[in-house]
Amino acid sequence: MSKVDEVYTRIAEADRPEVFITLRPQADVAAEFDAALASGGPLAGMILAVKDNVDVAGLPTTAACPGYASTPTADAPAVAALRAAGAVVIGKTNLDQFATGLVGTRSPHGAVRDSRRPDRISGGSSSGSAVAVALGFADIAIGTDTAGSGRVPAGLQGLVGVKPTVGAISTDGVVPACASYDTVTIFAADLPLANRAMSAMAAAQGPRPFGSSAPLAAPERPVVAVPADLSELDEAWRAAFAEAVLRAEAAGLVIKTVDLSPFLAAAKLLYEDALVAERHDAVGDFLDSADPVDAGIDPTVAGIIGAAARFTAVDLLRARRRLAELRAEAMGEWGDATVLMVPTAPAHPTIAEVADDPVGVNSRMGTYTNFCNLFDLCGLAVPSGVVSETDGTEAQFGVTFLGMAHEDAVLVDVAGRFLGDADIRASWVETTESIELAVFGAHMRGGPLTHELSERGARWAGEITTTPTYRLVALDTTPPKPGLIRDPGAGRAIRGEIWRLSPAALGEFLAALPEPMMLGKVEVAAGETGPARWIVGFGCAADAGAAGTELDRDRW
Repeated sequence: MSKVDEVYTRIAEADRPEVFITLRPQADVAAEFDAALASGGPLAGMILAVKDNVDVAGLPTTAACPGYASTPTADAPAVAALRAAGAVVIGKTNLDQFATGLVGTRSPHGAVRDSRRPDRISGGSSSGSAVAVALGFADIAIGTDTAGSGRVPAGLQGLVGVKPTVGAISTDGVVPACASYDTVTIFAADLPLANRAMSAMAAAQGPRPFGSSAPLAAPERPVVAVPADLSELDEAWRAAFAEAVLRAEAAGLVIKTVDLSPFLAAAKLLYEDALVAERHDAVGDFLDSADPVDAGIDPTVAGIIGAAARFTAVDLLRARRRLAELRAEAMGEWGDATVLMVPTAPAHPTIAEVADDPVGVNSRMGTYTNFCNLFDLCGLAVPSGVVSETDGTEAQFGVTFLGMAHEDAVLVDVAGRFLGDADIRASWVETTESIELAVFGAHMRGGPLTHELSERGARWAGEITTTPTYRLVALDTTPPKPGLIRDPGAGRAIRGEIWRLSPAALGEFLAALPEPMMLGKVEVAAGETGPARWIVGFGCAADAGAAGTELDRDRW
């Protein structure tokens, strides 16, 4: 049985009709899958589910509102990038209508139930996408995230959810929720696959692509800020977060506590103040003119978006000014932290609890997510064990790492260490302008000067050996440094490392480089086959090298 056959069998046996709004014919998916495998590509063999507020050519885009449906003739750039890499779309997934909600129950197609405990919510608004991955209907899935929709479902379903910097990935072909804060996200079962998917989707550059100054990794000893107060969590969920903090410390991350009050105050602005007016700007005209029954409009969603019409332009300006004030306070709390780690969700409610209090429960679910895009942060949600509930069942528990805009690679680095995969790197953040740097001695990993690279966002990229045309001498410096000298007549191969860093970081590094060190071109051996190549690397002034002491082969 082929992979496609297995997936469709799994879908039929699971009896979860609420997951997909549109499921493509099996034969069409199988034919495209075989063609993708034959063509190859970094995502060949991967099945992709797409949230139904994101365009896929030839499939209706409904945003979970039947009366809003239209059929695009082109893929959204994010979808096109994944398909170009070999991923095959299986269908369009259910969501909280117009991406308005964090519960996954606000849809005329039915509440998307939790993948493990059907009486519980799946999390929204990207509910169908997350559950499709959790149940094995897809390898990866596209979601969107304005207030937490790419993180809350990931946390509740035990998945990885990547929410990139706002504007880094194109949102063309996406039904807007709040256009200023919308992002396209990825769900996957683990971080390496999520990273591969993001590497492909990064080809769909948005208006704020990763520039030449974006850091490529975290410092050697990242500082992780955590909330000093977790009053929104019950005792069992607080204990799960405490375990996550211990896990972070065991991974070598440095913990500091912060007051989350200004973050939480900003979170309330998204729905309780004039910022919600952007939702009315996106689809308000449709909701105002359509027949609610005929169009299949969810009443809770209609109430939230319709109420936004009461705000004036002055109200919006006032809310944005208040947001700026809160961000300044929040960044003061952030201080020297590399990232902020928070619980992804504060609880895992039942569908019945949401029905009893749809707005209140939804608001609580956004406690640790709503402020993220408002503060221009990137986010990465990862699993972190389980919580034993009072009813004897276990809830998936997850944490989210939050970072400054365009520091997405820092999040991947920190999350990788947290999960025990210290060598995973976010290649999708790297631009064609990033530079390889050959280093020797004290700047190699574990050396006394490694921090000069890691603190500038450089990432380790592997070991190298020079061509056998160099000598290494001990320089009279503090701390001691080796000096690399090109000497074809008396040289040997020297072991070193490659680090990759942004042009801006290399410029800073060069400006701070003390004499007699200097940067130049170093000839690196290519291995058993292929020509040697020249890359930027360390050297030293000729007079200092001549006065240095020859180092033996075993040192450095």
